[in-house]
Amino acid sequence: MSASRKIHVRLFAILREQAGLSALDVVTGAVTPGTLYAELQARYALTFPLRLLRVAVNERYADLTTPLAGGDRVVFIPPVAGG
Repeated sequence: MSASRKIHVRLFAILREQAGLSALDVVTGAVTPGTLYAELQARYALTFPLRLLRVAVNERYADLTTPLAGGDRVVFIPPVAGG
């Protein structure tokens, strides 16, 4: 397992509703946004499928396999519909 690092996470739309919060700081051993989301799914019972999410790391869209570093800011963005 890799070393723990502190990551700032923002959640939008249905993810915010399911977790009951819009932002949190997580101390994690997750090495990618994909593994971080799996950890958050277990912790907050998030049911939204990972494959449908967009992710941004440090204000730039990123791949779910992008390496994470301590202090990164990760945003999970589900598709949004509205009018």
